[in-house]
Amino acid sequence: MQKYVGVDKNRPIVAGWIGGAGHRKAVDNGPLLVSEATINELADVLAQPKFDRYISLEDRKQFLRLLGRMAVFVPVVYPVQACRDPRDDKFLEVALNGKTDLILSGDADLLAESVQGLRSCRRVTA
Repeated sequence: MQKYVGVDKNRPIVAGWIGGAGHRKAVDNGPLLVSEATINELADVLAQPKFDRYISLEDRKQFLRLLGRMAVFVPVVYPVQACRDPRDDKFLEVALNGKTDLILSGDADLLAESVQGLRSCRRVTA
């Protein structure tokens, strides 16, 4: 079974994921890995009013509760400083520390070939 890191926080993708599409196929095939930092960022992003047109705040909170029960929390033992955007290093930390096989993202910084240290980790555009 592959381990996945779902990292996209783009409005349509997150809205689709919460609604049952998008990343769901990947999550159905393996556990979603998260860290305290990545789940906190997702909570902050999903609390923004710009998501109101896609899904209610209560449904977003429910999604986070379910995700917290289903996801595998990865302790970050080895910090990473490899991404063009340092704010995205937290997602690479989950991938490295969780020994994931796949990063599912639409973020160009995470998909860049210049990201070092994750050569064995396949990156897939969402």
